[in-house]
Amino acid sequence: MAKKKTQYRCQSCGHVSPRWLGRCPACEAWSTFVEEPVAPAAAGPAARVFRLPEAEQGRAQPLRDVEVSGIERISTGSSELDRVTGGGLVPGALVLVGGAPGIGKSTLLLQAATAVARRIGRVLYVSGEESLGQLNGRARRLGDVPAGLEAISETSIERVVALAESSSPALLVVDSIQAMFDPELASAPGSVAQVRECAARLMYVAKSTNLPVLMVGHTTKDGNLAGPRVLEHLVDAVLELEASAGQEHRILRSRKNRFGSTRELGVFEMTGTGMTEVLHPSELFLSDRAPPAPGAVVTATLEGSRPLLAEVQALTAACGFGTPRRTCAGYDGARVALLVAVLQRRAGLDFTGTDLFVNVTGGLDLTEPAADLAVALALASCHLDRTIPEDRLVIGEVGLGGEIRAVPQADARCEEAARLGFTSAIVPGSGRKKAETRALELFPVRTLEEALELLG
Repeated sequence: MAKKKTQYRCQSCGHVSPRWLGRCPACEAWSTFVEEPVAPAAAGPAARVFRLPEAEQGRAQPLRDVEVSGIERISTGSSELDRVTGGGLVPGALVLVGGAPGIGKSTLLLQAATAVARRIGRVLYVSGEESLGQLNGRARRLGDVPAGLEAISETSIERVVALAESSSPALLVVDSIQAMFDPELASAPGSVAQVRECAARLMYVAKSTNLPVLMVGHTTKDGNLAGPRVLEHLVDAVLELEASAGQEHRILRSRKNRFGSTRELGVFEMTGTGMTEVLHPSELFLSDRAPPAPGAVVTATLEGSRPLLAEVQALTAACGFGTPRRTCAGYDGARVALLVAVLQRRAGLDFTGTDLFVNVTGGLDLTEPAADLAVALALASCHLDRTIPEDRLVIGEVGLGGEIRAVPQADARCEEAARLGFTSAIVPGSGRKKAETRALELFPVRTLEEALELLG
């Protein structure tokens, strides 16, 4: 009996080696090689490549002469999910949805499948981890189950592909890609080889039939998507569902999107009847604000085309012993260290021997520099024991020279603040005209020292 040929593949970058290596020579990661069988060339999924129409095979043509047809997106029935995907699902798109266990991935996709089945027609939901009875019970808790929503409890990718090609649904949902397996491969479901090949089979079906496919993906204990990195390169979009500890709302982000922006953000609230859309997230993030206190400042961040208001809280305390602590939640710690240095050098504030704590409420992560001035004023406010009015917005980027730089779309940020009842805003002096609005009284500042003079 001939011995089966095997090879070793890096889980991080996909590099292949004929023998096991402790360290990958391509990405230099340690202990990432796993053994996988070498499938025959005629039997493996590599032979089932995506075929172009005969008119486009074997010749190149000027790109400007390629005929472009309009793409009609498929709405998922959720404005928040449509926003993150770029306006809806593109026919033939392969979308991977990841997140921690129990965060609501299956619930969100089941709601989308129900909405598409109710509006368009047949939808195929493949459950590899739940029985049909469990799936039906969850679907009934979410509302009426349309007749067009068909489900199957299956883990064989061959049977899933055959059913998708024969039934021609409007949408295919696979829950999850780690539960699928190809019987032609000897490795277990969830292994690197199985995940890669099953995803390749689904991609072939999606591209050849213009069928949009939604896949659920597991995450590791580090929060990264499980499986080979090539899985993320293979799909058209990677969406991640996040939640902070103790929070009922969920944040859907796009890490990759070939058909839209990766800056968009969707907000949901987990309820007994499923994932409810939060159409005005700023109200959610500011709902439990305490009375005005030193160290509390409201700023506006921009997530794609949507301005969001969030409260930045800072706390300073005398360091009892050793090196002062710098603890940050929702904001980059290195950026906070930079702002502290600017406050000390340009504004004369002394944080020597002081513990600093910065927190963004609601579990939101602020990544753009437009929140610099809010963080700096929050630290100074607590350090000087002076408050900022609760109805005042603060936006602006802080430079190393203490100058306040303009931020993009300042008018949209101020309009969102005015809608929520704010009456004034501290804005960069250079961008005052862009932030002008009749509903807000503007306080333009050009330096950090001018901003500190506005503390109460």
